Amino acid sequence: MVARQQKETIMGLDMYAYTLPKNLDRPCVDFDLDDIPDEERRRLHYWRKHPNLHGWMASIYFEKGGADDEFNVNTVELTSADIDALERAIIDGTLPDTSGFFFGETTGEEREDDLEFIRKARAELAQGRTVAYYAWW
Repeated sequence: MVARQQKETIMGLDMYAYTLPKNLDRPCVDFDLDDIPDEERRRLHYWRKHPNLHGWMASIYFEKGGADDEFNVNTVELTSADIDALERAIIDGTLPDTSGFFFGETTGEEREDDLEFIRKARAELAQGRTVAYYAWW
């Protein structure tokens, strides 16, 4: 699996955003990134131990029908509306307090990096591509 190849050597929450070709037949949750050819799947962003962002992504995952209670090695597609809502949560400081096994903690220093992800995600969506989130812990 993709994350196994990119997994950090130290245990913890490793979080990725990927950009993929748009595919209307692909479900919006729990699709396998390995089903997408390497040349079509690009890593867009990486975070390490940012649990509050992961908690926000988990809520989107469950809203879209995700059923894995652990939300570990699962995917969720992020739409323009999701990116807008995420930006508001980042700016307003309302990412949900989240904790978990080896998750670390969100310190607030991640804000500019999170907003950089927002900029990159919007650029990919404007090009007609899909943005997906995936985490491994």
